[in-house]
Amino acid sequence: MTTESTWAAVDTYFTDLLVPEDEALAHARHAAEAAGLPPISVTPTQGKLLHLLARLVPAHRILEIGTLAAYSTIWLARALPDDGRLITLEFAPAHAAVARANLAHAGLDKVAEVRTGPALDSLAALHAEGTAPFDLVFIDADKANNARYLEWSLKLTRPGGLIVLDNVVRSGEVADAASDDPALLGTREALELIASHPDLDGTAVQTVGAKGYDGFALARVRA
Repeated sequence: MTTESTWAAVDTYFTDLLVPEDEALAHARHAAEAAGLPPISVTPTQGKLLHLLARLVPAHRILEIGTLAAYSTIWLARALPDDGRLITLEFAPAHAAVARANLAHAGLDKVAEVRTGPALDSLAALHAEGTAPFDLVFIDADKANNARYLEWSLKLTRPGGLIVLDNVVRSGEVADAASDDPALLGTREALELIASHPDLDGTAVQTVGAKGYDGFALARVRA
């Protein structure tokens, strides 16, 4: 088998054994496909990782930047206690409509709120509202703005909270200091911010799987 097919086969094995997809998650995935949304949602194993991280924090309030069809949103929202709350930010109204329908189908529409519009505007609005601090933030939106999203996340996350930044490896291209790709520049700027900011303590991990070669960064807000 090729390397990529091996990665996918192992992902399938792990998923079937440890993270079998239930009806609500399968519905969300199929609804995204039917609506023509790009196939860039997290995998089931990645979703379960987010779920476990939220439970370990433990999270009562979660902020997600980048909703798509709400596949990851469902995983995160299911980690919340009965009085928990999740706010997810989506730029595209069509994507937000699919996400809201998927959350309603999963019985999570009273737990998770989808806000539509440019995420930087939505983040500024949350700050202006004086929203209660979040315990966990998952950043998975346009990569050029990763550093700006991280700056807002730091303002909106409680001390001891966790920020997760997805897709930081970019098939290894993140190590290319000469690249002028806006997505890579934004990702490198965010990683440099994690490295230099006195209130952040973080690391980054490379991953392989059904979605190829990528990775994520974790940053804890210092108490």
